[in-house]
Amino acid sequence: MSSATEMHGGIDRPGATDPSTGTTTARSARIGRREIHSPRSAAAITVAAVVIVLCGWLGTEMVLLLFGQPALLATPADLAAGVASASSLPIPLLGTIAAGCALLGLVLLVVAVAPGRRARHLIDSERTVTVVDDEVIASAVARCAARVGGIDPDNTRVSVSRRIATVHLMPTSGQPVQRAAVQQAVREQLDGLQLRPALQTRVVVAVGGRVGA
Repeated sequence: MSSATEMHGGIDRPGATDPSTGTTTARSARIGRREIHSPRSAAAITVAAVVIVLCGWLGTEMVLLLFGQPALLATPADLAAGVASASSLPIPLLGTIAAGCALLGLVLLVVAVAPGRRARHLIDSERTVTVVDDEVIASAVARCAARVGGIDPDNTRVSVSRRIATVHLMPTSGQPVQRAAVQQAVREQLDGLQLRPALQTRVVVAVGGRVGA
């Protein structure tokens, strides 16, 4: 009997259980993907809102034209004439507009196809799915780096992205920090966690230091 478990910031939550190992593994993989990827709801809502506003504006202009009222911005005839006269614009300007439209379309395509990402990583395990927040990883790495480097934890800052953990150290003036030792300790800690995707490490030591830190 295998179990799937999710952990958010160190809190375990039981997941799906299935007597079949293969079924449980597949279900655990789905749980893991769901927990580290976010839906594109915000982007979809934004695009839909823009389209609704444009359609509403065009519909309003048509209704005003039917009732003989002045247009809000431009009548449908003016819009059509403006589109038709676009060919008379300078070629560099037309190229710039076309490139901008193509770039916008590419961005929308990438947003539509590529999955969003939550600030989380998975911990490899055969019997469970463990999801840990990046903030928890950063906190653990910061404690490790501060201890090995002999630096106050308040002077240690760690940022975790999808593929890299960056450690920023602000040592006390006159007290050198063994950057290689900190790098090795952080590397060993992350390797022990068996995170997926795996994290590369980068240690940045401030040059000036802090007086009385």
